[in-house]
Formats: sequence, C-alpha cells, structure tokens
Amino acid sequence: MIPRYTRPDMARIWEPENRFRIWLEIEPLACEAQAQLGVIPKEVIPVIREKGNFNIERIDAIEAEVKHDVIAFLTSVAEFVGPEARFIHQGMTSSDVLDTCLSVQMVQAADELLEDLKMILASIKERAYEHKDTVCMGRSHGIHAEPVTFGLKLATWYAEMDRNLTRLKNARENIATGAISGAVGTFANIDPFVEEYVCEKMGLKPEPVSTQVIPRDRHAEYFCTLAIIASSMERIAVEIRHLQRTEVLEAEEQFTKGQKGSSAMPHKRNPILSENLTGQARYVRAQCIPALENVALWHERDISHSSVERYIGPDATVALDFSLRRLNGLIKNLVVYPQNMLKNLNQMKGLVFSQKILLDLTQSGVSREDAYRLVQKNAMKVWEEGKDFQTELLADPEVVGALGEAKIRESFDLNYHLKHVDTIFKRVFGA
Repeated sequence: MIPRYTRPDMARIWEPENRFRIWLEIEPLACEAQAQLGVIPKEVIPVIREKGNFNIERIDAIEAEVKHDVIAFLTSVAEFVGPEARFIHQGMTSSDVLDTCLSVQMVQAADELLEDLKMILASIKERAYEHKDTVCMGRSHGIHAEPVTFGLKLATWYAEMDRNLTRLKNARENIATGAISGAVGTFANIDPFVEEYVCEKMGLKPEPVSTQVIPRDRHAEYFCTLAIIASSMERIAVEIRHLQRTEVLEAEEQFTKGQKGSSAMPHKRNPILSENLTGQARYVRAQCIPALENVALWHERDISHSSVERYIGPDATVALDFSLRRLNGLIKNLVVYPQNMLKNLNQMKGLVFSQKILLDLTQSGVSREDAYRLVQKNAMKVWEEGKDFQTELLADPEVVGALGEAKIRESFDLNYHLKHVDTIFKRVFGA
C-alpha cells in the first residue's frame, strides 16, 4: 500500500489496529464458548472482557524477541488481563486466530468493493441511457465494422460489471469461513462448539474440514475474482484510451481547469486516468499467482503462504478499491463527442453497409460467391480510390440488375442496424 493509491476506509481494514482488534474479539468469544462447556470458569469471562486490551508498540517489542506475532499479542493481552489470562487461547493454535481474522478482513474488504461496484453500475447505467441512441462506429480488429450506439458499448460494460458483482458476492460467501479446530484440525483439545460459537458471532460459517489452516482454494478464488474485476476495469479503460486518440476523439477524459498534460507540450490532453487504471489492473492480476501457489501447502500446513498473504491481501484490495473509485469518476465525467462519432462513421463512405448489400444480393437469387465478389469489388474502390460505396454500386450493372436502384438506396439506412437496441437494453437493464 502506498498513500497515493490508497483510500482510508480500505486501508483501515489492513492496519495492525484492526487486525489486533479482531484477534481480541476471537479470543474472548472462544473463552465464552469454553465457559459454556465448563472448560474454564464462567467468572473469568467478565474479567477478560473488561480488562482485555493490547499495546501495539509492546507487541512489536515482544515479537522482536520471541519471533512470533500471536505469542507477542497474547503476552500483551495478558499484561492487561492479569492471572485470568491463563484461560485465553486454551486448545487453540495460532492459525485459529490468524485464519479466522483473515477471513473477517477479506469479508470487510469485499464489502467495500461491492459498494464500489454498485456505484460503478449506477454510473454506467445513467450514461448508457444518456447515449442509448448516440450512433457510433463499431470496430473489429480496430477496423470499421458496422454501426452501434455508444449506449450499447456502455451496456456491455454494465453487463460485465454486473457479472463481477455476482462473482464477488460468491467469493465473499466462500471466504467467510472460520476455523477454531486446533493444531491439525481434529479438535483434539477443543470442542467443535467453540468454532461454531465464534464463527456465528463473527458472521462466519465454520470451515467444514480444516487442517491447521482454512483451505487456500477459497483465498485463491477470492484473489482471482479481484483479478477478473480488474481486467473488466482495464477493458473499459483501454476503450476510452482508444476513443481519445487524436485521430478518433469520440470521447475523452474530463480535462479540468488548470490541468496540464505534458511538461514539454502545452497542447497535450492525455488519457492519464485510463492509463493509470491499466497499470493498476496489471498489479491486481499479479496477486493471483501467489494466491494460487498458496493452495498446495505441505501436509496439514506449512508457513509458506503466510508471508505472501500479508502482502497480497492489502495490496490487491487497496489497489482495486482505489481503481474502482477512479473508474467511477472517469465514467461519470467522460466527455462524449457525438459529432465526431458520426464523422468517423461516414469516413469510409458507406462501407459499413456492405453486409446488408451482400444479404440483399443473396436473397435476390445471386449466389453467395458472386454476391461477395460484387460487393468486395466495389468496396475495394472505396479503400483504394476513395470512391463512394453507394455511388459505385449504383454504377454497377450487375448489382443494379439484381437489386434495382431503390433497393440499393434503401439498404443504406442506419436504423436497420439499430432496430434492436431497445431489446438489448431490456435484456441488460430490465424493463
């Protein structure tokens, strides 16, 4: 995490204060369950609750000596609680605290990201309806294909982000498990009721079967979900970058008063936000590989996953949270140029209607091979000589003989390509 790309709300989830606060919730809850089972005296619970606290500087000092963060934490807590601290952590192992806490933090982070996605969906929907009928050029391979509307582009963004919302909800549900099952997951020294009690109070489900740790396929799914969201974000960013190119200029990022684009060229208005999001997406995706490699731990647990999770948990969620907020602002403030869209659409002098002419010819009785030859022959004159496509078709006796002049002119109609926009919008946004 670096301050430049960090929102405080997400950063707080991963700060030591929050982590130790969660630990200090888990341990007394486990004590409460143990007391209900008669394992420890009930009268110690109020003492642990009232006196339980920690000092981060003290924890750091103890850890520097003992080289174990959970032991350092428990020692600090014991200094506040007194003799009753001997009942804390009975039958538990460090991973019971660490893994259950990590699940809570990942749920908290997912909740922040879900709100980010909901904001983005609202912004995309608003802009999609604004430009539902704004005609622009559809491109394949970067080359003019057939007309679409800018609203339809936005609708594809909405549908994808809506799928991401579902993915993240599922990943949140699957990571929301806790484990208080002891050294190798057998509950040898602690009753399963303790796990059930703690998990219920913490808003988690008991892990059905753990080793010393919660299985890391859950975590891998979570980080891969973040990576997919980042890739969807990048798809939007790359589209905006292409649309802002000088030769295209169909849309551009808001350029605010006083903003400067280049230290050398005062005229520049660069797509810096979209470029930033492309870089952020690369970083979020990079956290997937270690998460996937953490799945294959030795036997009932090794510690190879621990160090990397201390990085990727904060890094992936903080970077994605910041980026989604930036993306939301970018979409809300995106400047759209419908006149440039029409200018670009007309640049190829009617070639966008080539498929319609091809279909008309085949439906009139011309073989597909001959129809393709006729259309391509006239299309190449546009590419190579700058001719007008409709004019060339009207001058071609074979085409006119098959279709007639009126049918040719009728086929050059933008509305033909856009007649199902309403249907698509209903599919995406509902009635």
